[in-house]
Amino acid sequence: MPIFTTSNVPILSLIEDIDMGKIGLPELQRPFVWPNKNVRDLFDSLYRGYPAGFLLFWKTGSEGGLKNIGTDAKQSVPELAIVDGQQRLTSLYAVIKGAEVLRANFKKERIQIAFNPLSGRFDVADAAIKKDRAFIPDISVLWAADFKASAFRKAFIKQLKEIRELSEEDEEEIEGAIDELLNLPKYNFVALTLASSVDEETIAEVFVRINGKGKALKQADFIMTLMSVFWEEGRIELEDFALKAAMPSDGQSSPFNHFLKPAPDQMLRATVGLALKRARLENVYGALRGRDASKGGDNPEKRDAQFALMREAQKAVLNLANWHHFLDTLKLAGYRGQKMISSETAIIYCYVLYLIGIRDYGIDRTLIRQVIAEFYFMASMTGRYTNSPETRFEADLSKVRDLANGAAFVARLREICATTLTGDYWDIELPSQLATSAARSPSLFAYQAALIKLDAPALFSPMKLAAMVDPAIKGSKAALEQHHLFPRGFLEDQGVKDLKVINQIANFAPVEWPANIKIGKQAPANYVPALDAAMSAAERERVYKLHALPPLWWDMAYEEFLVSRRLRMAQVVKEAWETLIGDTKTEPEAPPSVAELIAGGETGATEFKSTLRTNLHTGQHDEKMHLSALKTIAGFLNAQGGTLLVGVSDDGEVLGLSADGFANEDKMGLHLVNLVKDRIGDVFLPYVHQHFEDQDGERVLTIRCEKGPKAAFVKDGGQQRFFVRGGNATTELSGNSVMDFVKQRFG
Repeated sequence: MPIFTTSNVPILSLIEDIDMGKIGLPELQRPFVWPNKNVRDLFDSLYRGYPAGFLLFWKTGSEGGLKNIGTDAKQSVPELAIVDGQQRLTSLYAVIKGAEVLRANFKKERIQIAFNPLSGRFDVADAAIKKDRAFIPDISVLWAADFKASAFRKAFIKQLKEIRELSEEDEEEIEGAIDELLNLPKYNFVALTLASSVDEETIAEVFVRINGKGKALKQADFIMTLMSVFWEEGRIELEDFALKAAMPSDGQSSPFNHFLKPAPDQMLRATVGLALKRARLENVYGALRGRDASKGGDNPEKRDAQFALMREAQKAVLNLANWHHFLDTLKLAGYRGQKMISSETAIIYCYVLYLIGIRDYGIDRTLIRQVIAEFYFMASMTGRYTNSPETRFEADLSKVRDLANGAAFVARLREICATTLTGDYWDIELPSQLATSAARSPSLFAYQAALIKLDAPALFSPMKLAAMVDPAIKGSKAALEQHHLFPRGFLEDQGVKDLKVINQIANFAPVEWPANIKIGKQAPANYVPALDAAMSAAERERVYKLHALPPLWWDMAYEEFLVSRRLRMAQVVKEAWETLIGDTKTEPEAPPSVAELIAGGETGATEFKSTLRTNLHTGQHDEKMHLSALKTIAGFLNAQGGTLLVGVSDDGEVLGLSADGFANEDKMGLHLVNLVKDRIGDVFLPYVHQHFEDQDGERVLTIRCEKGPKAAFVKDGGQQRFFVRGGNATTELSGNSVMDFVKQRFG
């Protein structure tokens, strides 16, 4: 039985089906990567009647009015997904409809193809061609809704006559060429349509064969295609997040960071990991299609249930507060930027574990940040997710699935770290891993992170490495350079010519670039003694220990030095690891009770408010009461956190919540959430925690605020006001005082 059908479809019908939503144009293989000259050549071939290949579609199985997840404005769920020919179909749609395309850098642009009716020549519109009256500078105008062919032909000929003579034959040729181009959408493409029953492995094989063993489709491609069909909004969210993560922010909240510019499929892995607790995407694809193993075929209800889990998980994955707080775990582990990252996959998988911790197990953010910092340090250093990453992470996910509570989750992750980083690892495996010249070795980055974690200075410099490694600063020369301890020129003079030997990790140390230039190709025995003599005994002991330098190392044979230093480097990394896991070995203390807070009175971390919205003097709802509470919340966020008690007077008398007149506590809680979201910003919601408690026969609203991730401003009419908590009062700052405080507090 054939697995496909063949038909001839006019370009116009294809475009109408895309507009109606019958054909989905997802980034199945990749975003639009054709250069504009390829688009020009496609239109030239169609114009001349040359063969232009065929299109390969895949029936999605969505016929029958299936539910579409999201808010896409298309009139139906796509029945067909493009498997091969996406670049051609996207080119045709973009030019004929005048639509923008998404480039590989996730930027949008419109393709402008020009046409010379007299010569029949197509070209990519550039500044010169746009000024040349012999060209229609943008052929998209021919298919615009308000296009009038007769008027356009006359205007074009009139304009051309102003710069050159035209014979009657020329005018007829121009009119005929324009008409022929105008009818180009009637061109018939051969369309091959694969049945919905064909599995993804077969589709991938067909794709590779018809592309001459070219780029193979990945499982992520199929899942992104399913999202285009059944949850296009979710796919767009992933692409938008990836786009914004690649571009520096203009002051607005953004996923941009200096560690990772994630691709949409990487963020998809995070969504899948959190939603379905899966890492192997080949298993995920069948689940998302709703495949019914017992009955065969796809079950729409099962599919909708799986996508509902995905949708809920993706909210957490793309939450900027979660994203940036997680990235702080990398800083806590000593890593400072993309140049220190050997595995982006490790970052994504650790993000999944972070989200499982806060969402599924309700673990305190400070604790989960610490635990994930430990896990990331281990995973990055050992290359845990370098070989067969899906299989390894699938196994890790199975170890943390269905645990009793957050404490068990934390214990399990720390157990994985402990069983990986054994005594043999520090004494044998890590020194062996350091025996390499690979510039992007995980062990090298672990050593660099260790130096930062241990607050080490650059070699022969008072400058701390942590202060010098700033990924946001880009100069003509890096502030920090890796210096050959045994300079290359010196070793070559000694007969060592092999760069793999010269560029061993153990032969490098971080120095300031002026020092690197000054040292040049001198022998260690010539340049080190003077630098060594300039240090005090205490300085020398600390610097040599951190930089893993043996005593009198400059007099050692090169190979002997490398062996000795690798062992010492491994011990430096071990010390950093022990420092990291020693940061918080105990659970954080339980927050004080309401009674304890009241007994302690108002402080720099505690404030009382009688009501949330009601003025007790007038008995009316008063915007000033809202502002008073928001000032305190913002003040805590901008300082070191704190607790606001609503329903307690300034002198500590418990008044209860009845004066605010809410129908129930859920309504009051929602009112507070909306206040924070609308007046301070939704990015701060994860840092503001509310709950209701009994105290002295009344109910009290406790609002515990964490230390905020960025400066929190309160919207007050048309103003943005800045408050900070100091002593037992909330103070408003303005002008330069705000800038100075924000720079000092948030960097």
